[in-house]
Amino acid sequence: MPLTFRKSFRILPGVRLNINRRSLSITTGEGRGPRHTRSTTGRRTTSQNLPGPFGWRRTRQSRRDH
Repeated sequence: MPLTFRKSFRILPGVRLNINRRSLSITTGEGRGPRHTRSTTGRRTTSQNLPGPFGWRRTRQSRRDH
């Protein structure tokens, strides 16, 4: 089984610094509403909790998309 490393720090209310072995990322948003994540690798992710049995939705945009 491969070893993984991931750590998340809350730096301000609604702002998290996420660290893994390949990159750093910043996530903004908490509670209701969307969460936006930007990574040092150029990846952008938006995720949103949906009501009822739908769970959540995530969209990804790579560096090449903009």
